[in-house]
Amino acid sequence: MAANYNKVILMGNLTRDPELRYTPKGTPVVRIGLAVNRTWRDESGQSVSDVLFVDVDAFGSQAEVINQYLRKGNPLFLEGRLKLDTWEDKQTGQRRSRMSVVMEAFQFVGSRQDNSSDQGSGGGYSGGGSYTPHAQQQQSYGESRGGNSAPYQGGAPRQSGAAPRTSPSNPPPMDDASQDDDVPF
Repeated sequence: MAANYNKVILMGNLTRDPELRYTPKGTPVVRIGLAVNRTWRDESGQSVSDVLFVDVDAFGSQAEVINQYLRKGNPLFLEGRLKLDTWEDKQTGQRRSRMSVVMEAFQFVGSRQDNSSDQGSGGGYSGGGSYTPHAQQQQSYGESRGGNSAPYQGGAPRQSGAAPRTSPSNPPPMDDASQDDDVPF
């Protein structure tokens, strides 16, 4: 019996501002473009760069948080799954397809100061926070590698003064100063 596994882990920069829309039933959906860069040396020792552009869809509260806190150029670390959309082109009648990623969890990368459009607005995020929606309650990437980072369990990333929600199965996120980061990048 063959096993199947569909998991994508990406880190890159947004290529455009998030596009928040709603399904007919009212579920928030955001589509973002992510540019993932790769650099290597060719046979002659020259540095060569390549960029991969990936379309990513997020749903529910994830979509709202991304729309509120991220803009074009912001870095983002995400986990998700591949999805193949197929349709028939109305003009040519040909079958078309497109591969995209459906986001399951994400983590802010960088700091609030990196987002110059939010400076002085009083809003924004605390760099390094991660987010996994309630229904999935998955282990974050840092935890699976022995780190102490805990995903946010709903709502926007906490701002100073917000009361943390805790329960035995839902520990509060650690502050940035007390996290041990065992991730090698």
